[in-house]
Amino acid sequence: MSTQVTVTLPDTVYRNAVRLAELTQRELGDVLTDTLALSLPVLSHDQEGAAPLMALNDADVLALTMLELPPADNRQLSALLERQQAGTLTEDQRSQLAGLMQAYQVGLLRKAYALQEAVRRGLRDQLAP
Repeated sequence: MSTQVTVTLPDTVYRNAVRLAELTQRELGDVLTDTLALSLPVLSHDQEGAAPLMALNDADVLALTMLELPPADNRQLSALLERQQAGTLTEDQRSQLAGLMQAYQVGLLRKAYALQEAVRRGLRDQLAP
């Protein structure tokens, strides 16, 4: 299912998107869709089941501050990013990359909020600016 959206882009963003579409020999709409998919974290129903940070005990909050992608996912993400940089991603790999990027972004967001909560509770020192 798709939803059509009309947006107004700054000229520089539009020109960059058009240039990327030309370089990758893809439709502009596909380039913009992929860019948004890779840029926006997915707040899936799985995340809705995650306990609010304030409800977690100190040990669980500290554990979340160390959250990382599983090593196999991290290796796969690196390999796919290299293929993307080289312009050799297949459509299946593009989908895999989007999924891994979304998992990474959601995890990073959760980790950042856990760090904030850990500092608020006095479990960790405030991070230097």
